[in-house]
Amino acid sequence: MNNPYIPKKYEIIDIQHQTDIDYTYRLACDIAPQNGQFVEVSIPKIGEAPISISDFGPGYIDMTIRRVGKVTNYLHDLKIGDSMFLRGPYGNGFSLDQYKGKHLMITAGGTGLAPVKSIINHFHRNPQEIKKLDLLIGFKSSKDILFAEEIEAWKKNEKFNVILTIDRQEEGWTGNVGLVTQYVPALEVLDEDNLEVIIVGPPMMMKFTGLEYLKRNIGEERIWVSFERKMSCGIGKCGHCKIDETYVCLEGPVFNYVKAKQLMD
Repeated sequence: MNNPYIPKKYEIIDIQHQTDIDYTYRLACDIAPQNGQFVEVSIPKIGEAPISISDFGPGYIDMTIRRVGKVTNYLHDLKIGDSMFLRGPYGNGFSLDQYKGKHLMITAGGTGLAPVKSIINHFHRNPQEIKKLDLLIGFKSSKDILFAEEIEAWKKNEKFNVILTIDRQEEGWTGNVGLVTQYVPALEVLDEDNLEVIIVGPPMMMKFTGLEYLKRNIGEERIWVSFERKMSCGIGKCGHCKIDETYVCLEGPVFNYVKAKQLMD
């Protein structure tokens, strides 16, 4: 019988510096995740941390990791050729079939872009599978922008409408300014019967962005959110992700809004 707590060792084959504190690591890996799932990354004698999978393909996965504590500080000192220990993937992710052939609106705040990047890239590579994709991305500042090169590539996709905004005006910034919530009312709905919405980001951002979509009479059953920030052990043993009677790591992190509205603070 396999021990669910024992991780496997995987080699780092590429590292991309997104910001001063956000690095994307590509690992040679046989894990085949769902979009929006996460893994547990561990370093012997240091600790363990739940990390979202930001992209994946045959023989590899990508993880975008922010330096925020003991484990992630150690990870940021690793180099190509070094190894990480992983277990997983865990959780219920986003189902691509739910969005194929439809008008999809994705709103992501900060590092919330990471768990949905694989979905965006799938439809970027396969635009024939979607009617339209509205992508609304918000960051605190221009220095916090993740995946800048990919965002520019997404803007060139004829099926994509990409709105990138930062919270406050900066010297030299010529793009959009303001919270993502103020841009939701302007999004054009092609077909209400074939519309799906994804929201990922900090809890307050998801709460108020969800309310903006509801104001547009978009049904709760058409809205999906991810509570990936609540993850802890990944297998429902520690209880740190529990909200009332719901274990987020087992039932989520992806929830339909019908359920998620009961879990939001």
